[in-house]
Amino acid sequence: MEIYHLLLLGLLVIESLSLDNVEARIHYHKKHAYNEPILPLPPEEETPIVPSDPYPYPSDEPVSPAPSPETCIFDVTAFGAVGDCTTDDTEAFRVAWKAACAVESSVVLVPAGRVFTITSTIFSGPCKPGLVFQVDGVLAAPDGPDCWPESDSKRQWLVFYRVDGMTLNGTGVIEGNGEKWWELPCKPHRGPNGKTLPGPCDSPALIRFFMSSNVVVSGLRFQNSPQFHIKFDGCQGVTIERLSISSPQNSPNTDGIHIQDTGAVGIYNSMIANGDDCISIGPGCIDVEIDGVTCDHSHGISIGSLGVQNSQACVSNVTVRNAVIRNSDNGLRIKTWQGGSGSVSDITFDDIQMDNTSNCIIIDQYYCLSKACRNQTSAVYLSGVSFSNIKGTYNVKTPPIHFACSDSVPCTNITMSEVELLPALGELVDDPFCWNAYGAQQTLTIPPIDCLLEGMPDSLSTETDYTSCP
Repeated sequence: MEIYHLLLLGLLVIESLSLDNVEARIHYHKKHAYNEPILPLPPEEETPIVPSDPYPYPSDEPVSPAPSPETCIFDVTAFGAVGDCTTDDTEAFRVAWKAACAVESSVVLVPAGRVFTITSTIFSGPCKPGLVFQVDGVLAAPDGPDCWPESDSKRQWLVFYRVDGMTLNGTGVIEGNGEKWWELPCKPHRGPNGKTLPGPCDSPALIRFFMSSNVVVSGLRFQNSPQFHIKFDGCQGVTIERLSISSPQNSPNTDGIHIQDTGAVGIYNSMIANGDDCISIGPGCIDVEIDGVTCDHSHGISIGSLGVQNSQACVSNVTVRNAVIRNSDNGLRIKTWQGGSGSVSDITFDDIQMDNTSNCIIIDQYYCLSKACRNQTSAVYLSGVSFSNIKGTYNVKTPPIHFACSDSVPCTNITMSEVELLPALGELVDDPFCWNAYGAQQTLTIPPIDCLLEGMPDSLSTETDYTSCP
């Protein structure tokens, strides 16, 4: 028995010595709460400031609350946003953006059930990959020009600048409160006795993506913008899908989606009802696909206007298919100013349904907003424009097909196939208009279009540089 006790004592001594030589590894778990401070972020590169940014980020911002490490959700209410429709929540949004921008795969959350009012703001990148700006509530602009801060830009409301791989989505509403902007006397026919008064008439675009890439915008409802609802400028790689855009038919300059100097664009399965162009494609756009879009009481799907003030404009490889255009002033339109240069090429309009639409198919190279425009010898060169399977009804106030090409720079390679347009009411208007338009009728059209010139023109103006576009 004594031997047994001696052995047991020896084992206890050995175990004690062994434990003294092992380093302890402590796992300390702490749940982060939104009201707890976090360690300062490592220093970042200085954020570039857009010249029109009324609120550059201060260098001495307060330390932001930390999100849950599991979800990386930055709820704007955790940063002080109230969402009661009257409180100015701008600063909370800016701080939430700044914090989320520094974290990979983060979400700036605008929660449902509240109305958040913020003033003109630029959300600047670059940010960590995978950033999502999710609007489930209502995000509202100030109510008209009288409520717009004097120091803020009147040309834009929310700008996403130099972001890459960002998504703007949600189930909520982006509200422009544009009614009071539309009634300014400088707006068309809004002055005394229906006149348009001269003077500055800036109105803000609702959402602008500027110098950004690989952007996705989906699921949201945009409404009542003072001017353009959403625009992309200097971007590369844009996907737009399942949007609802709405403003009254008489709301001026409220383009639904506008793109310029932007490439690799896809616009899919969206409903747009507004007071100007449903979709407008400006200069510098290439590789644009529009599929499954419905336009209501709008000015149709437009390329242009291009070449204003003798500028160069290049647009190529645009495809519009599976679209519906109803109760609109224009259907499919290309519009250029006299005196411009550059080219529009490789344009396809296919499988488009018209419903009581004026000017269903129109090329207008004499676009002008007044009677003072003069005919000039240079123009944007149009070539390779295809219209196929365009069917439906038109408003008999204007001919359904109108090709007005430049005197000195004819349109070439226009093709028409399976075009059947009938009057919504009244008698058939069977006199499509053509001027200096070259192309071919590949099938019989309704109404017949016998005014296209065959082949190619003998010469084109040498004053226009047709090779200047890529």
